[in-house]
Amino acid sequence: VGDEGEHLELTAVTKEESGSYECIASNDISSPDIRTVQVTVNYPPFISKARSTGTPVGQKGVLQCEASAVPRADFEWYKEDRRLFNGLNGVKIENQGKQSMLVFFNVSEEDYGNYTCVAMNTMGMTNASIILYGKNKMLCCYSPPGPGAMHDVNGAAVLPRCSVCLLLTVTLLHLLKF
Repeated sequence: VGDEGEHLELTAVTKEESGSYECIASNDISSPDIRTVQVTVNYPPFISKARSTGTPVGQKGVLQCEASAVPRADFEWYKEDRRLFNGLNGVKIENQGKQSMLVFFNVSEEDYGNYTCVAMNTMGMTNASIILYGKNKMLCCYSPPGPGAMHDVNGAAVLPRCSVCLLLTVTLLHLLKF
């Protein structure tokens, strides 16, 4: 008996090769026979989204971490070297598919700082640093630093309410003409 049939060889496989492949066998005698093969490529987590956020004291704050991985990643959260657990120290950890959220129901000054999101599966692990920082509820205009701009603790240039910003700018330009 000889070696009959066809084969598909995938080399240097990447996650993009995952999916369904169809093998179709046909001749002139009967209708084609079609079989589907599902190819799954396992790969370690890759964090695609890790966004720092500013939240005023007393408000709800959310840090988000998103990771692609096969098998799906498990998440852990840390503040400095201390692991955080769901329901303890005023935080809740919500995992939904490839996304994990660290939720603060009532942000305090002590909550501000650097957090680490760790994503892991059987193929490996990775992490990302995310910052929860303070934010003034009454400020709405942000612009690059310039003369006369106030700065918050994060170094961002901050100006008062938007309508006041525009009024001050127009007034200053008018005064500078004289």
